[in-house]
Parts: sequence; structure tokens; C-alpha cells
Amino acid sequence: MIEGWVFDLYAGRPGEMVVWIKTPVGRCVRLTDEWRPSIYVYCNDRADLADLVRYLRDRSLIHDWGFEWKFREPTDTHRSRVLRLTLSNAKRIEALAQEIHRAGGYRKFHAFDVDMWPEQRYLYEKDLFPLAQVEAEPQGEQLSWSLTDNVESLEYEVPPLTSLSISVEVNKEGWIPSFHDPVGSITVEDQGERIVVDSGEEAEKLLGLVDIVEGLDPDVIYTRDGDSFTMPYLATRARVNQVSEDFSLSREHASLRARSGGGRSYFSYGKIYWKPPAHILLGRAHIDVENTHIFAESGVDGLIEVSRTCIIPLQRAARATIGTCMMSAKLHHAVKRGMLVPWRKTMVEQFKTARELLVADRGGFVFEPRVGVYEKVGEIDFRSMYPSIMASKNISGETVNCDCCPDSAIGVPEVGYHLCERRIGITPMTLKLLLWKRAEYKSLRDTSSEPALKARYDNRQKALKWILVCSFGYLSYRNAKFGRIDAHIAVCAFARKYLLDAAKIAERQGFSVVHGIVDSLWLTKPQAEDEDYRQICREVEGKIGLSISFEGLYRWIAFLPSKVHRGVPVLNRYYGVFEDGRIKARGLEVRRHDPPPLVKKCQRDILDTLAHAPTLDDVAERIPHAVAALKAYLLQVRSREASLEDLIITKSLSRNPEEYSSNVATALAARQLMEEGLEVSAGQTIRYLIRDHKAEDPRRRVIAAQLLEEDTEYDAAIYSEMLLDSAASVLAPFGYEKEKLRQILSNTKQLTLTL
Repeated sequence: MIEGWVFDLYAGRPGEMVVWIKTPVGRCVRLTDEWRPSIYVYCNDRADLADLVRYLRDRSLIHDWGFEWKFREPTDTHRSRVLRLTLSNAKRIEALAQEIHRAGGYRKFHAFDVDMWPEQRYLYEKDLFPLAQVEAEPQGEQLSWSLTDNVESLEYEVPPLTSLSISVEVNKEGWIPSFHDPVGSITVEDQGERIVVDSGEEAEKLLGLVDIVEGLDPDVIYTRDGDSFTMPYLATRARVNQVSEDFSLSREHASLRARSGGGRSYFSYGKIYWKPPAHILLGRAHIDVENTHIFAESGVDGLIEVSRTCIIPLQRAARATIGTCMMSAKLHHAVKRGMLVPWRKTMVEQFKTARELLVADRGGFVFEPRVGVYEKVGEIDFRSMYPSIMASKNISGETVNCDCCPDSAIGVPEVGYHLCERRIGITPMTLKLLLWKRAEYKSLRDTSSEPALKARYDNRQKALKWILVCSFGYLSYRNAKFGRIDAHIAVCAFARKYLLDAAKIAERQGFSVVHGIVDSLWLTKPQAEDEDYRQICREVEGKIGLSISFEGLYRWIAFLPSKVHRGVPVLNRYYGVFEDGRIKARGLEVRRHDPPPLVKKCQRDILDTLAHAPTLDDVAERIPHAVAALKAYLLQVRSREASLEDLIITKSLSRNPEEYSSNVATALAARQLMEEGLEVSAGQTIRYLIRDHKAEDPRRRVIAAQLLEEDTEYDAAIYSEMLLDSAASVLAPFGYEKEKLRQILSNTKQLTLTL
């Protein structure tokens, strides 16, 4: 019997699942289990199904078949008889499904459970989850599993994982490293020790890396840009040097291959993103720290938590979108309930008249703020409002306006929908565990006195927060298996009602609403103290049934206008200082990813300067110090002492470079990279410096960050304007608009401060 943690798993030879167990003594043991996945097919005509089975068996595409009773559609209340097809090869699932659809003329047969990874299916069927503590006993060619862990556990033991990082120095011939350039050196960092492989022929360097990895035997290999460059580059150089068969970084001997086809661009939440192809290792975990949202936000603690709770293998969790992680947890509940997972989304929006659409499709409720600065304002927030509504009201694609409960007593405000009373939906079933665990982790974090434990609990709750954040949007995502726009509408209807109810409760207690947006309220009342706001929270919780928290009392808070229309407030553009000195800012440069680091540093210094003012009356005394900070940054830029790296602008391409009709800076920089041989696609991040934004030759206006030299000149005037804009965003509420700041700094050559 083998005891330890489920570390890695993947489909091996046909009919085999490979599972790696990390033991308590630090060894990793490779086990195999005889196992094959199944997909399901529905057709009204049994004769057609019999013909299909004969056709597939003649072509050796299936290992076994039979009939089972399953819930065919998410909305079904009775099981249907469906054909089960057990595959000969787990890696041929989608190919088999395509063959089935072709055999039926794309109309006769309906395939289910197609787009689940083999390792997901295995975990679901065996009632396991990644990094779970288990006991595995080989019995012939199969494994007998005993789970000694619980996915609901908060104080679970983490396996003793070892790690190292790999980076490569390229002997580049041009400006940008290319797959055609030879390896200069390879650096391996292991627990603070550096091993540099830089001697011998290129093939010797590559095989030297293999020897080091085999000798250190890490569980996790970290890279920076490993998916987009390092791993495919090393694989390409191994092929060029004819050592591909010996170049393996996995525990199981498997040659590292450069994934063909490049990455992919995809659209999400109004933006284009780019994802490089994943370079997965077998028996180890490869984590590209530049291609992992969850790891970047919450570290390895958060990544392990998501992997366990959402039942998604560690390497996939590192690269998966938060929506994919959420979907994995939903698929698990669906499979355990006996529901088939549609290959193509089947639940569609119910027809609405124009009037019904006007009432229903309204989003969240807002109380528009008045532009200005306010003292003694308290902020109260609903905790995970939208996922909490979905969980408490049983809102899922299959539970809204269900056929089984036409007389349901659970109605949706305003829109007239009803919700299922007979069964819990897949979405709320999934959310309840996530909400509970996050709340418990936050409580453990707040009560723990040990810094390491506080950090661990905080990372775990942050990771779950991101999964919860996406859960609402995923209800209306076009590819969500259990989503439907009507469920999205129902959640918004409840959210509007609850925010209004909370505002009315506060107003009855003498509070005034300064601002409100979706799930947050900013309230004020003369002489009100913290306990008064907490009492409001308790009353709202008692009335509504959702958890609400008091975020704190602001000394003062500024609600900012639009940059284009100065009199029009922007709902999510404000900053303020809490009583304890904390600064909260939204919609400013310090919160965005694209401004140059120097501009963000300048604005942060100005905010920190103003934060020392205990009252609004004291802010005036801090203004000269804030302007002095601005002056220092302007001097740095105009005297050419600013670091080029601090002036780099970061933008994402919203389309492919050749599709831009005008010479915008991002497209110009992207085209420069293409001229150097790089493949650039929509969604990729482009970093560039502004050289001369007024240059007649567009190619002279910007320069891609990869092409910078130490003596590259930059446009001091445009960066000065950026600094002034960032300062004015903060100081304008106190009467210091951009032009006034320019007047104060009127002697532009010496930048004399004339306050």
C-alpha cells in the first residue's frame, strides 16, 4: 500500500491512467491504473444506435459499449436511456465525437461528456481530488483507492514539494532572442543556490540541464515566460542539436516538444487576451509565473487550494482561467448527480418582448455620487453578494423558470421569474462550498497570530475570491454548460432589490447615501461612529439574509469626475483615506496596469502625502508637499535621469497588428517586433517607450521595450504631461487642476516651485 498525496496524473498508454503519489518521506511514486473514459450518445432511434456501434467497432474506435440511464439535459427531471461508448484511447475523445457527428449527418446523434480532460474524468469517477491524501493499493493492473482527506478540510496537510527555477541566456544575433540563436547559458536556482551551465557545446549544455534536473529531482519547475519562450526554445535547440530523444525535464522520460501552432487569442469580459500554448511536464509541475493568474495573485498556497477545491490538476490550474476552474467544480457535481455534460450549450435565453427586455436587462443598481470631497463617510459592502444570491436563492441556468415548479413560491423581483423548489442547481451547489471555505479562511486569517499562517489563509481566501468573482459572469457566458442569460438577469434583479433595501434601512436610521454601486454603499451621518455603521450592517443582514461588512470610516473621500466631461461623475473613480490611514483608490493610474511605473510612483507619493491630513481642513497644508513631489518627478524626467524601464508603457493588443487602420503606439511597437521575427497576435501584451510622439515618421514615435539601448532617447514632454495628468487626478478636487499646476510650475526650465 502506498500512502501520500495525489500529485500528478495523466493518460498514459491506451487503457492506462498514470498517477504520481508524493509520499511523506519526499519520494514520488509512479502508479498505473487500468482505466478508460466513456462518452455518451443519445438518439431517438435504437436501430441507428446499433448501426453506430457496429460502425465504430469495425474501425476499432471503442473498447466497450452499453446503455445507461442519465439526466440528458440540465433541465431534465427524469433520466433517459443513452448509449455509453468506452474508448480504446483516452486521447481520442474529441476525434471519436467528431466521427459520431459525421456518421449521423451532424443531426441524428447527440454526444455528451466530450470536452472533459481524461484526468478530470478519472478524479470524478474515483472520488479523488488533486493533492488529496490517499492510500493506494495495486490489485493486479488496477488501483484500489482509499481517500483519507476531505475537500472541505481547512487545515489540510500540504505535501513536501521541492522546486527549482530555470532561466536561459541566449546568444542572440539580433535585437530579440530567436529560436535560431544558440544557448548561451542556462541558470538553475535551487533554494538560493545558483548553478550555471555555460561550458561546452550547445548539446552539452542542454544535456547538462537534464542531468541537473534528474539529480535534484524537483516536484515543481518554475520559469518566467516558459510557455511562450523558454520551454519551446529549449526543445527547438535540442532538436537542432539532435538530442531531442534525450532532452526530457519530466520525471517520466518524455522528450520535451515545442508546441506547434503558437498561442491563441480569446475574448473575455470586453477584452482580448492571448494565451501561449501550455508546456506540461509529466510527473512534475511546470509553472510559468508569467502565464498563471491564480499563482500570481495568491502564490502556491492559493494554487493548491484551487486545485483541491475545484478538482483540477495542479499544472492545469496554474494556466486555467478562473472560469475554467469554476467549470471544473461544476462538472464534478454534474457527474456525481448523473447528469450528462452537453458538448454544445443547449440552454438558451427565453424569448422576451421589448418591454420585458427593458425591465429585465438592467444590470446592478447605482446611486450616482456628486463630484467632490466628503468627510466622515462610512463604507459598507455585501460580502460576495452575487455568488451569495446565487447560492441562497438557488439560481442556476436549469433552475430559473423550471418546468417542474410552475407554482414556485420563490419569485424573482421585477421580472416575474420563478425558481426551482425541488432540486438544488449545479451552480449554487458549487458555490456553497466556495463561499463557506472563503469565509472560514478569512476568519482564520483574522484570528491567527502567526504571520505564516495568516499569509497562508489569506492566499487561500484570495484564490477562492477570484473563482467567486467569475461565477456571476459565467452564468451568461456563451460556452457555459450550465449558464443562461435568464439566470444572470435573476441575480441582477435580487441585487438591485437588496441594495435598495439596505439604503432604505440606513436612511431610516438617519444616514444619507453619498454613493452606491452594485454591492457597496457609502453613507454619512453627523457624529456617527464605527459602531453605528456596524449596527446598520446587522440590521441589513437580519432583513436580507446576506452577509454585509463595515469596511471602515473614511477621514475624507473624493469622488472624481470624468476626464472628458468634468461635471459628470464616474461611478468607480474615487480615492479616500480611512481613519487608520489606509488609502483606497479606484480608477486612478495607481490601480491600472498600463501607465509607466514612474507615473504610478508619482501618484502614489502624492496620495501618501495627502493621507497624512487628518481632516479636510488639513489637506490644504499638504498640497505644497504634494506639488513638491510632482516637481521632483518632473525634474527627473526633464533632466533625462529617469530610468527607461520606469517609462515603459504596457498595453494589450485589441486586434492583430496588421488589422489596425491607424498608427496607434501599441500597433507601431507590435509591428517593430514582427519585423524582428516575433509572432505577435491580438491579446498579447506590448511594452514600449515613447521616443517622439510628434515625429513625422511613425516608426520614430515609439520603440518596443525589447529593442531599447542604454542611450535611447525618450519624449520628455509627453512623459511630463502624463505626470501632470496623474497629479491633477488626485489634486483637482482641492482646486488644483492641470492648468493650475502648470501655472505653479510655470518656470518650466528650472521648474521653480512658486507656492
